[in-house]
Amino acid sequence: METNMNSNSVKVRTIDIGSGIPKICVPVVSDSRQTLKTDLSSVIKAEPDIIEFRADYMMSCMDELEEILSDIREHIGDTVLLFTIRTATEGGEADVDDEAYEGLLLRACESGNVDMIDVEAYKKEGLLENMCKVAHANGVYVVASNHDFKKTPDVDEIVTRLTYMKNQGADIPKIAVMPDSNDDVITLLSSTNRYCEKEGGPVITMSMSGKGVISRLAGEWFGSAVTFATVTKASAPGQVPIDDVRNVLNVIHESIS
Repeated sequence: METNMNSNSVKVRTIDIGSGIPKICVPVVSDSRQTLKTDLSSVIKAEPDIIEFRADYMMSCMDELEEILSDIREHIGDTVLLFTIRTATEGGEADVDDEAYEGLLLRACESGNVDMIDVEAYKKEGLLENMCKVAHANGVYVVASNHDFKKTPDVDEIVTRLTYMKNQGADIPKIAVMPDSNDDVITLLSSTNRYCEKEGGPVITMSMSGKGVISRLAGEWFGSAVTFATVTKASAPGQVPIDDVRNVLNVIHESIS
C-alpha cells in the first residue's frame, strides 16, 4: 500500500488515484455468475482504470463469494478491483443488517483478490474505523461512501462528512448527492474544491442525475479523483458511457495541463 503525500494520491497497482486525469471506474451490476462472466468480458474490452463489483446485485450467491472474487481476478488480470455492497438505505440492492454487511466486507478483504472496498460511512458506530483497520491489515484500500438521494447539503456539511470519513481512516472519501437546481451542482463542486484545499488527498464526489453530469466530467478542475462510467448497465443516475467520459476527460486534461 502506498500513499503519495506529495501529490495527494493513492497508488493502487499501476494507477495513481488523485494524480493527473481522473480515473474511470466501471460498475458491474450482474445478477448471476453467468451474466457476470459476460459483463466482465465487455467491461475489460473498454479498458477502465477500475472495475467495481457491485456484489449487492448477487446477494443470493454470497455463499460463493471467495470463488466469485477469484474468478473475477482471473478475468480482469491486473485491473484494480473495487468491492462494493450497496445497501438499500444508500440506494443499493442489499437488504442486510450491519453485522452481515461487515462480515461480507471482511471476507472480501481476506480473499486476496480485491484492491479496494467501499464502506458506507454511517453504519453502526465504529464500523467504518474497524473496517479501515482490517482492510489495511490485508493490504486493501478503503473508499468510505455516503449517498444522499434526497438533497444536496450545504458546503460546510459536505466538507464535514468527507472530513469525518478521512479521520476514521478511509483512504478515499466519497460522497454522491442529488441536485434540485444548478446551484446545487455548484455547491457540490465548491465543496470538493474546499475539501481538497483543506484536507488534501484524493476524494470522489458527484452530483447525480443528468443535471449533475458536469460533476462527473470536471473532476480534474475541482478535485474529484474518480468518475463512474457505464459499459453495460448504469448503477446510479447520471452515469455516462465510458467512451464519452474518456473523450471529455482527455479534452479537459489537455486544456489545463
